[in-house]
Amino acid sequence: MKKKRRNQTLKQGKPALLPLIIGTGFGSGFWPWGPGTAGALLATVIWIGASYVFTPLWLLILTFVLILIFTPWGVWADNRLEPYWGEDPSRVVVDEMVGVWIALLVAMPDVWWQPWVAFLLFRFFDIVKPLGIRRMEDLPGGVGVMMDDVLAGVYSAVILLAINFIIR
Repeated sequence: MKKKRRNQTLKQGKPALLPLIIGTGFGSGFWPWGPGTAGALLATVIWIGASYVFTPLWLLILTFVLILIFTPWGVWADNRLEPYWGEDPSRVVVDEMVGVWIALLVAMPDVWWQPWVAFLLFRFFDIVKPLGIRRMEDLPGGVGVMMDDVLAGVYSAVILLAINFIIR
């Protein structure tokens, strides 16, 4: 659940296009039934599509680059959108995209169920917010928006690594 700032005066009008595109995960954040799930699903589908184009090494590099690019862009976009939509708006889903990409860093692209387990683990940690994830939301502005999902992605990656260790 997204937190809301009390007594916040919101700007009128429309936000700039670039933060809107980045922040809403190319529009997936406008999905009315679970925008966070829609953003994470889009990121997972992008990764699966890329797995058919790139070798596993290049897919790993691409995923890492996406995380490195979209994490600061997500902070920037959220900071530009919060004045219009409030603190940690549900339409901002770039944080979910980065979080699931972190989980996908350890997924094996040649094993069909791996990206889906990464997706489900990430959504579990993102929704339940155990083990200090919720405290990340207390960080200011876009940093707090991004960091709780980064930590959820890290926890998901650790669990997926453990699963891979057990089954191999």
